[in-house]
This record gives sequence, structure tokens and C-alpha cells, in this order.
Amino acid sequence: MTPSSGEDGSQRDSVAAGSPADDTEMPGESPHFDVVVVGAGIGGIYATYKFREQGLSVRCIEGAGGVGGVWYHNRYPGARVDVDSFDYCYYFSEDLYRDWEWSERYAAQPELLAYLNHVTDRFDLRQHMRFDTWVTGAEWNSDQHRYVITTSRGDRCTAQFLVMATGMLSAARTPDFSGLEDFEGEWVQTSHWPDHPVDWAGKRVAVIGTGSSGVQTVPVVAEDARHVHVFQRTPNYSVPARNGPMDAATWREIASDLDKARQDLYGHAGATHIVYGDEPASRFTADERIEVLEQFWRDGGHGFGRVFSDQGLDADVNDLVADFVRDKIRSTVDDPETAERLCPWDHPIGTRRLVLDIGYYESFNRDNVTLVDARDEAIEHLTATGIQTSGRHYEVDLIIFALGFHAFTGAIDRAGIRNDQGASPTDHWDRGPRTFLGVMTAGFPNFFMLTGPGSPSVLANMTIGNEFHVDWVAQVIEHLRTEGKSMVEPTAEGEAAWVAEVAAVSDRLLRRRVRNYMVHINDDDDDEFVFIPYAGGFNRYVERVESIGYDGLSFR
Repeated sequence: MTPSSGEDGSQRDSVAAGSPADDTEMPGESPHFDVVVVGAGIGGIYATYKFREQGLSVRCIEGAGGVGGVWYHNRYPGARVDVDSFDYCYYFSEDLYRDWEWSERYAAQPELLAYLNHVTDRFDLRQHMRFDTWVTGAEWNSDQHRYVITTSRGDRCTAQFLVMATGMLSAARTPDFSGLEDFEGEWVQTSHWPDHPVDWAGKRVAVIGTGSSGVQTVPVVAEDARHVHVFQRTPNYSVPARNGPMDAATWREIASDLDKARQDLYGHAGATHIVYGDEPASRFTADERIEVLEQFWRDGGHGFGRVFSDQGLDADVNDLVADFVRDKIRSTVDDPETAERLCPWDHPIGTRRLVLDIGYYESFNRDNVTLVDARDEAIEHLTATGIQTSGRHYEVDLIIFALGFHAFTGAIDRAGIRNDQGASPTDHWDRGPRTFLGVMTAGFPNFFMLTGPGSPSVLANMTIGNEFHVDWVAQVIEHLRTEGKSMVEPTAEGEAAWVAEVAAVSDRLLRRRVRNYMVHINDDDDDEFVFIPYAGGFNRYVERVESIGYDGLSFR
């Protein structure tokens, strides 16, 4: 896939997506590094830059054929970011920020990938990266105080510090349907879209899954497909994205004082410029509440996740907002039965990630789009020519699986990380993730996770979150070396205190009691629900990290 071009072609001159660096070792190159970064997405690119600028030797290892992370793999039709583009980009360089002007409010995947390639080449980072390479093992050597890292290429290297920049939503769920091997048509995954063209024009298409990727895919595919069957197991709340040209005035204002803008993001609950409601619903009359809801609906975007300040805490207020969205669905979708099946009822609005769409509900007014409710028609198996449900057989030529990810722990588990006791980082997470600040975990010296469980993670702007974490890791490494030490890890007490704080800030939230990928549930014991991200807001998280300092860390 080639990057999109600006009108003058001046800023989209990066290496084409997927163009790897030379993956062979340079003559005389040492296999020993100060830092090995795993992943060349948003976090890995900045980590490579930051540690190199710090004077450390860096190797970045990436399983894909190029940089981009989620934006390398997720090339499905309609894929775009759901945070304003002028927020979803790096803030560490004023020149970089000013020189790249986004074309849309929510940048599409080709533009995002072009940007990440541009950043990589602008700062000459590709020389430090190795692509088409998976980390297959990383074992801590307690004598050398280094990780011994092996890869899918059969080579090995060592690093004093191991930084996982693999993201919390990078390990895709693979299709697990009986009969998949019998299907004679084509099937693809949104999370690993092939790099060859996928033709759906004039074909019968099934889209399985109605999370963000499914919702983004359906309207685009419906324009040219002969027919689209949308298989929905659980309806999600979706609100209009209201995409359009980027707000150039806001972009220029941000660029005029980037340091201030960055601090403003650190002081925002989501690390964005999204405007949230700061008043409880009780402050408004019934008519005023509807006016406020209508205004947020017209504005579009994730602001609808908190129209009222008590929306995530008070079930009655949440019902008010949810009823408003359900009424919008009913007024948009012509067929009353289809509209009702698209209305979510099994969870409060905002307790699962809110979906932003561009014409999703309108798609069901097309003659060539049919909703299949998997709650009534469960998929039994695939056949040579289609999908057999408990109700009927659907003949399809192309299946698009939009199944989501093994969140938070999937990529960490797959890397084969072991401490000197042979344990993996998640072995002591049986009752939910246990981390220090969402970046480190006890028992694993010099091991860091960017935007990990126990940090704001998926609840905040991931670009700013990654920058903040990389800067923190760099400070810890500098402090370690200044003190003449070689190892740092959380104490058991420091980790326990942070786990308790993560639990405390989520205690009153409605979303803590809803089954979804952000909640760990101890089904085999007391059915305790453990909310995985830090839910106190990015602003409060930054304050706590700065106030805690190095308390809870052991340098030795």
C-alpha cells in the first residue's frame, strides 16, 4: 500500500509502507545493546529515537515488514484513528509537528502509516531497526545483568534493558470456526489485512464482528459489494465521528507553543483536546439535558463518552444518555426490527469502548446490507460455500473477520520473556495484572512495558501515553547509571501499593462491573471484577507518577 499524497506531494515523501531496512548485521557490529525495544509502532519509534538521543545503543525488533505497528497491520477498508489527528501524533519535536499537516479530522490508515514512516526516516531511525523478526525468547541472566534475546531468524543478542513497545491491542484473535479449512472462498482479518488487493466488488460478503473495525468496514464494503451480511453477537454503542477536514486553526494554535500544548494534554483526563461535560446531569432541566446531548451528537467523537460528569458513575444518568443513542439508532435505521437489534441493552454506554462511525447505521437502509443477529442465529460452522447458522445457510464469497485482540497480555506472553526463576511476567497475574505504574512488574529487573496494564493505556491518547512512558523509562535509566547501579525493579510493596490504587480509582465506575477486555474476572474464585487500566484519568496519573518518583523501586 502506498502512502496518500498531499496536494503538492511535499510531505508524503517517506519510504513506502513496509520497506524494511537491511536486516543483516553490519560488519563488526556488536550483538550487545544497552536497550532492545520490541515493536516499531508509535511507542517503539519514539523509544528508539529517545534512547539513541540519550547516548544508548539501541536495537528495535519488529515482526512486521515495516514500521507502524497497528497501522501497518490494520489496512482494512475504512480504517482510521478515532482521536483528532492533531492529538494523535508526536509532540516531542516542534519542527516535526509544524511540518506535517493532517488532511482529516480523523486520519485514515494510509496517512497514519505514511506519517510514521516519515518520522522514522526524518530521524534516521531505520538503521536501528530489524524487521520481519519476532522475539522468541528473552531470558534474564542474573550474572551478567542482561537479557539474552533470541529471534525467529535464529540469531541472538543481549541487552541491559528490555522495553516492550508492543501495545495493548496488538495480538490479534485468530478465527476459530469449525469448517474454516473447508471454505473455498477468500477470508481475511481486519487486524492482519493482506498487503495484496482484496476485491469485494460484486461479491457476497460476510463481516463477522461489530466492534470498531467491523463498524468502520461495513459502510465502505457495502458501496461495491453485491451483498453484505453483518454478523453481530453483541451490539455496541456507536456515535457519529463527524469526520471532515482537520481543524487547521486548532492545529496552528497548538503548533505555536507545543510545550504548553503538551502540558495541557498531560492535564487532560484523556490526553486530548476532546471537550467533556464537567457538570452532573442534575444541574440541567430535562429540556436542557436533551439540548446538551444534541450538541454533543452534532459535534461527534469521544466527547459523547462523558456528556455529563456523573455519566460513568450514576446508572440513571447513564440510562438517560443510552436512551438518547438508542433513539438515534431507531430514527436512523428504517426497518424497526433491524433498528431494535442494533440497540445495545446488555451494558451501560461507555462501559465498553465507544465506537465512532461514518455512516454505519445508515448502511442498514441499503438493500444490499443485512444484519444477522448471532444471539438468535449462532454460527455453527463454515462450509465450502458459506456460513451455516442455527437458522439457515448464507452463501458468501468473502469473509471478513473483525474479531479484536488478546488485550494487554497477548504480545508479552508470546515473546517468551523469563526471569532467572524461569517465570514469565504474567505468571503472578492470575487475579489480574500486577504492575508498578503500569510500566514495570516485580521480579523482572530492567524490564519495561509501555502503556501497560495499570496505566491509563487504552483509556487515553496512546501517542502521548507512549511519549510520557518512554521519557519516564529514560529518566529511570539515567538515574540508575548516575547512582552506579546496574538493575532496577519494583519492590513487592511498591507494586502492591500501585495495584491497590488502580483498584481504588475504578471502584465506583459502572464499567468495572461489565464484562469486556478491560476487566479481568476471577471466575474460578469469588467472581471479583478487576479493572485493568488506570481509570483515574491521564492527568491524575501524571500527577501520581511525578509525586511517587522512585519510591517503590529498588536500585541495586
